[in-house]
Amino acid sequence: MKIIAAGDLHGDWPSLNRLISRKNPDFILQCGDFGWWPTLDGVEKHLYGHTKWSLRGVKPGDKTTVLWCDGNHEDHWELSRGDSSPTYSRVYYMPRGTIYVLPDGRTVLFIGGAGSVDIAERTIGIDWFPEEQISYLQLDTALSHGRIDIVVSHTCPMEFNMQGRNTGKVNDPSRHALSRILEKYRPSLWYFGHWHTFQQGKHSDTRWTCLDQSGTARRWWIDVP
Repeated sequence: MKIIAAGDLHGDWPSLNRLISRKNPDFILQCGDFGWWPTLDGVEKHLYGHTKWSLRGVKPGDKTTVLWCDGNHEDHWELSRGDSSPTYSRVYYMPRGTIYVLPDGRTVLFIGGAGSVDIAERTIGIDWFPEEQISYLQLDTALSHGRIDIVVSHTCPMEFNMQGRNTGKVNDPSRHALSRILEKYRPSLWYFGHWHTFQQGKHSDTRWTCLDQSGTARRWWIDVP
């Protein structure tokens, strides 16, 4: 079984499709800022530079299952309607606090969400939503499970050393929520995006990987052992 973790896509379906075609994985665990903008006829250039939004651009192939959590840059009001998963076979949105048991028995916890540092450039209800942050209810849901082996999130716990990066991201309240999850579960693996860089580290027994966004020279995807 081949599993890949992937960073921010921002609707970059060609990069995702090339990855699927080249690696033919069984699963892709995507770390948020997937690019969910179904209410927009086109995505503004200041967002991602794409001319038209369409999830139909994703081609999962014959066997790949795509499991994605939300980032801060999604249409959260549309996601809350509950009709986004799946739009067709093998592309699934994983709401905050939900789990997925892989065929090898490992349990993956998905917990998207983070704060935007570019709020001043955005408009509420159009390309920014207050629901981007992890809520207390979502945290309670995430903390209600048994053993968790892998966490897929958008940002990361405070314990992961991302100092020296964007100050707004460092002080994000969602990071404190994720620290609660780290404290309870101490998963063996943790994958996240959001920071637009590639970095790895270890905290206690947890090996963590921050994945860059697609379309960069740095690593935006990695094989999951």
